[in-house]
Amino acid sequence: MKQHKLMGALALTGAFALALSGCAADSGNSGDGSGNGGDKATTNFADYNPQPRENLKEGGVANFPINEVPEQLNQFNGDGSADTARIAAWYMPQLILFKDDGTPYKNDAYLDEWKTEVKDGNTVITFTFNKDAHWNDGTDMDWTAIDATWKANRSDEDGFVPNATSGYKEVKSVEMGDTAKTAVVTYDGEYPWIAKGFTILLHPAINTPDLFNTAFIDNPHAEWGAGPFTIDSFDANTDFVSFKPNPEWWGDKPLLEKVTFQGMDAQASINAFKNGQIDQVGVNSKDRLAQVSDMKDITIHRATQTANTLLEVDAEKPQFADVEVREAFFKAVNIEQQKQIAWNGLDYEEADAGSFVMYPFQPGYSNSLEKAGWKHDPKAANKLLDDAGWEKGSDGIREKDGVKLSVTYPIFSDDPTQAALAQSLQKSEKEIGIDVKIDVRPSNKFAEDYNGKNWDIASLRFTSSDPYGVGDFFQIYGADQGLNLSGVWSDETDEKIHEVEKIKDGDDQIAAAMKLEPELLKGWGLIPLYNGPTISAVKTGLANLTPEPYVGLDGFGIQPVENVGWEK
Repeated sequence: MKQHKLMGALALTGAFALALSGCAADSGNSGDGSGNGGDKATTNFADYNPQPRENLKEGGVANFPINEVPEQLNQFNGDGSADTARIAAWYMPQLILFKDDGTPYKNDAYLDEWKTEVKDGNTVITFTFNKDAHWNDGTDMDWTAIDATWKANRSDEDGFVPNATSGYKEVKSVEMGDTAKTAVVTYDGEYPWIAKGFTILLHPAINTPDLFNTAFIDNPHAEWGAGPFTIDSFDANTDFVSFKPNPEWWGDKPLLEKVTFQGMDAQASINAFKNGQIDQVGVNSKDRLAQVSDMKDITIHRATQTANTLLEVDAEKPQFADVEVREAFFKAVNIEQQKQIAWNGLDYEEADAGSFVMYPFQPGYSNSLEKAGWKHDPKAANKLLDDAGWEKGSDGIREKDGVKLSVTYPIFSDDPTQAALAQSLQKSEKEIGIDVKIDVRPSNKFAEDYNGKNWDIASLRFTSSDPYGVGDFFQIYGADQGLNLSGVWSDETDEKIHEVEKIKDGDDQIAAAMKLEPELLKGWGLIPLYNGPTISAVKTGLANLTPEPYVGLDGFGIQPVENVGWEK
């Protein structure tokens, strides 16, 4: 794609987050239901206080922090942030849900049928909508929504700017079935990742690039939504949005009577939680945990987050134009030290990340970064810079043709862990003669600055909404993709990725991707650092946490928002 596409901003262990495949990230809510903690912490794959509806009471309010209420509120648009998708989950259709292990299932409120079969060598998925399913403006929810979603997300060649084409570009046709309530989606050949597209829907009225790209700017358009909640109040200037039960909803009554999201920086969110203004806050650092340690009636939740912290450089900037400079930069990065800082006091360990398309706990994973030849090696990094003609000056900073090897690294948080991570990187790079200038910026500037490439180095988090990371291979490594603004890859590498995508068997596609990924990482545009935990402090009794994609407490889970509530 030729547009810069962004998925998400999230202050989590000091990094901001992007989300994979139309995904989004959240404000550091994460967990492991371990009460108020204790001397020994346990981190589970998912920990979100799952409760059946009968255990929960009707009524009550839930208040959450968020990094910002983004300008772009179309969750499908490439300029939307992770927070865009989090907000959208509360008033837009959740067509397909996921168990925490990544198993997909249809949302019965919307679909009577979700059937997959292979016909004439092509994967065919049939969606049959509930007879009562409709949009808030009264438009019937039918095959036209599937068609509109496909046409807006299959490519950017028609002027649409989607955040991801995965699961849509593989589709050959969308047709009406026996009635308008049935959509028949036919893929071009067999497609293994059947829940990669059409998990959420676009209103069929959004049928032009102009509407898709601009209509949702500072306007959530509640009339184009559907679901158990709808917009109650919205203020872009104060970064506030609230939701109320939707009178147009036909399914199970939402348990909560009100849900709010308030944009907050890191310290403001801790203060708000301690003051009882919000009911959940990310505590992914020793300092943040300590600030809530003496609170009563809270629960600390700890979970493994399906996310990847990364470091990225902009190869279109002259300092990083040379691949040897980029390789040197990354080989100076002390990943183990970054982990120690990020997880200081969290009693957490994990296997090396090493890949953007697979997690170490998934079958078929291999450490692509290690296979690419990466290791923390300042001596080798110095030699690479010597060979590239960058000479150290009297101040220890390298110079070439009168230009200092000085680069800007913005951080979008006032969290001390974020600062410590940046300072560690700064020190490591100074050892090889690279001057890293840390620039602290407001969290609500992340989307604008990242999309505008107002950085030389970026620290981000890719957060996955589903277990099909290989299905996002192009989104991660394709040239000019929004999850990769490094400017490193090319038409040639794109073609290699597309060859992998053509493999019909899922296991074989994973194996091919794992073979190709080390070659792509050798472009030295970005590297994975670690996956990490997600830890939240939550007011005791709040159940079915993080129903939105990318938040992290429930693994790969996406749950019905109407089931979030307070225990009786």
